[in-house]
Amino acid sequence: MHDTTIIEIDKKNSQTWLKTTLASVLLMSAGCAMSFSVWAVDTSVKELRIGYQKSAINFAVAKQNKYLEQEFPNAKISWNEFPAGPQILEALAVGSIDVGVTGDTPPVYAQAAGKPLYYVAYEAAKPLASAILIPKNSSIKQLKDLKGKRIALQKGSSSHFLLVQAVQKAGLTWSDVQPIWLTPADARAAFQKGAVDAWAIWDPYYASAQLEDGAKVLTTGKGLSPNYTFYLAAPKFVQSHPKAVTGLIGQINQADKWVQKNPQQTADLIAKNTGLRPEVSRVFVDRRPKPSGASPLNAKVIKEQQLLADRFSQLNIIPKRISIAEAVWNKN
Repeated sequence: MHDTTIIEIDKKNSQTWLKTTLASVLLMSAGCAMSFSVWAVDTSVKELRIGYQKSAINFAVAKQNKYLEQEFPNAKISWNEFPAGPQILEALAVGSIDVGVTGDTPPVYAQAAGKPLYYVAYEAAKPLASAILIPKNSSIKQLKDLKGKRIALQKGSSSHFLLVQAVQKAGLTWSDVQPIWLTPADARAAFQKGAVDAWAIWDPYYASAQLEDGAKVLTTGKGLSPNYTFYLAAPKFVQSHPKAVTGLIGQINQADKWVQKNPQQTADLIAKNTGLRPEVSRVFVDRRPKPSGASPLNAKVIKEQQLLADRFSQLNIIPKRISIAEAVWNKN
């Protein structure tokens, strides 16, 4: 009788343990399924064409570490390099790429021209990573001294807005300065030769001119331009593969985590990709906010981007007022 009781108790304990274990397994499986549903990618993606600049740190790391290949194992990933943001968005508009990364001004120009795009994510503001530079022997001392001066910059780039804001702060009008529209490489050559009086530019070109040319900083973007980085996508791609956008943002953040853990390796990678000296790349990396992952646009970012667009429309730099919110992708 006693032995039978013990056997019955053990049997009950075993059944209880089995039920508890099975419940735990089911719960864990459900959790995994929920996690997968949040981060799962659209396996129907067969091709993903990225537009980037060599200085786009998160994309540079994602490219090196093949993060997108891991995220989209069925897709052919192609990396298409451009000199600046405006050229990236032109390629996006004509269907040559699916996703691109730019500064704050290129998408405003593109949207005002009626070119299709979606803002899908942004990186933290980095006003200290752009500047208006002057030669080391320049007589220019303050912003109002820019009146009548020749200033090199990429039209439609983030440096365009920086100069617009600087001119306003100086109490000047846009017609008081002479913008010289040049790509970063051509602007650097003109700056070195003394063919321009100032240069509105972003990192790593900014860091390079500082360290190698002895350029002086007339002003950074602090208090003038937040200098956001935006990830933009073709509406057709987003509508066809909404899960892929979530997966892409996840891998951008994976790349940023790698950057935070490996700043010197990141600087070495950027130096290798751009031909810049490692010490220049390190300044560039160190000047970048920490962290600088990608997030969907929030109300504050949309508002600041709208202020940029409104400023450009007020000055007739773009032909009409646009609504930034209308171009923001909402996964819901």
